[in-house]
Amino acid sequence: MNANEIMKILEETAYVRMGGSAEELRCAEYLQGKCAELGLNATIEAFDVDMADIQEAVFEADGISIPCKGYRNAGNGEIEAPFYYLRNTDPWSLSQCKGKIVMIDGYLGYWMYQDLLENGAVGFVTYDGNANYCDRDIDQRELRSYVSKGNKILGVNINAKDAIAIIDKGVTTAKITLKQNEYVGQSHNVVLDMPGEIDEYVVFTAHYDSTSLSQGAYDNMSGSIGLLGIAEHFAKNPHRYGLRIVWCGSEERGLLGAKAYVADHEEELGKFALCINLDMIGCIMGKFICCCTTEEKLVDYMGYMASEVGFGMKAYQDVYSSDSTPFADKGVPALSFARIAGGNCATIHNSYDTIAVMSGRQMAEDIDFIVAFAGRMVNAAKCPVGREIPANMKEKLDIYLARKRDTKK
Repeated sequence: MNANEIMKILEETAYVRMGGSAEELRCAEYLQGKCAELGLNATIEAFDVDMADIQEAVFEADGISIPCKGYRNAGNGEIEAPFYYLRNTDPWSLSQCKGKIVMIDGYLGYWMYQDLLENGAVGFVTYDGNANYCDRDIDQRELRSYVSKGNKILGVNINAKDAIAIIDKGVTTAKITLKQNEYVGQSHNVVLDMPGEIDEYVVFTAHYDSTSLSQGAYDNMSGSIGLLGIAEHFAKNPHRYGLRIVWCGSEERGLLGAKAYVADHEEELGKFALCINLDMIGCIMGKFICCCTTEEKLVDYMGYMASEVGFGMKAYQDVYSSDSTPFADKGVPALSFARIAGGNCATIHNSYDTIAVMSGRQMAEDIDFIVAFAGRMVNAAKCPVGREIPANMKEKLDIYLARKRDTKK
C-alpha cells in the first residue's frame, strides 16, 4: 500500500462515524469493499449497543441558558439544585456534593460517577474543548451502561470557555432539562479470516469509528488502513499462522466492538496466540510506541527488532486504552502500536482530527514495520510470546476495566 492509496482512503472516509450510527455502518461496508478489492471475503458482524436520540437538552446557571449537549442514556427529566464545582476528590470535597448539580473536570469515568452517586449528587456537568481555541465545540457524550448500571442522574456537557465563565461569576444554582428517546441499536465489527497452515491465529485489531466531532483520520482510520495493508501483504505472502483481522466498531464508546467480539467468539480465543492492535499511526509528527500487555520479554524483543531493521521506536509494558485490552483480559497476549504526536501537533476526539495531520509516506513506513514484526509472528515455528498474562498486567487490567480502584491516584 503506497502513500497515494493511503491518502485516498483517508479522503474517502473523511466523515463522522459514531458507534451505532448509519455512518459507522457505511464505513464498515466500505472496509468490506476494500477487502473485496484484494480478493478477500470479509463479513460484517452486528452487536447490540445502547442508543439515544436527544430531543431537548437545556442547562441554566443562575437562570442564564448555557449552550450544552445532553448526555445520551442519562435518562429524562428536570432538576434544579445548588451548583457545586468539584475541584478536588478528597473525602471532604466529595461530601459537599449532596443534593447538588456537580461540575467535574475531565471525563466522567466509572469511579467518579460512583463517587457522585455515593455522595448524593443529583446531576452532573462536564466540559471539554480548549479555552484558547477559537471554536466553541461541544462533544456529544453518553452515560455508559457499565458506568451507571441503571442508576442514572441527569447530565450535560458544555464548552470549557463557559465552564470558566460560570465559575468566575460564582454561579450558585443550576438547572438541567433532558428529554431523549433511549433504545437498543446496532454497531458492527468487520471480520476477515485468512487461514494459515495450522489452526492457530494471530488476531489483528483496529477501530474505525470516531467521536461526535471528529473525522477520525488519526484516531483511528489510520489503524484501519494499517489492517488493510497487513491484509494486502499476507494475501500475497505465505503465513504459517492464520490471520484474523477485526475492524472494531464503537471503540470510542468503551471498546464495545472488541468486547462484543471476544464474547461472541470466546470458544475460539484459545486458538489466538497474540493480538496486534493498531491505534493512531501515520501522523506527520510524533514518536512510535509499542505498548505490551504481555510478558516483559516482548519489550526487549521489540527493542532488538527495531534496531535490527532501523526503525525508531519505544516499547514498554502496560495496558493500552484500545481494542487490544478485551483480548488481553481474556488471556490473549496483546500489544498496541501507535505514533503519538504532541497535543499541539495532532489532537483527538475533536474537530481537529482530520487528514491535515496525516502523512501517507509516514503511514506506509509504519505499516512496513508492523508487517515486518507480524511476519515474524505468523511465520514462527511457535509464536514466541508467552501465553500467560503476567500478574502485574492482570492488576492493571482490573484497574482499567474498573474491577479494582487505583488507590495510588
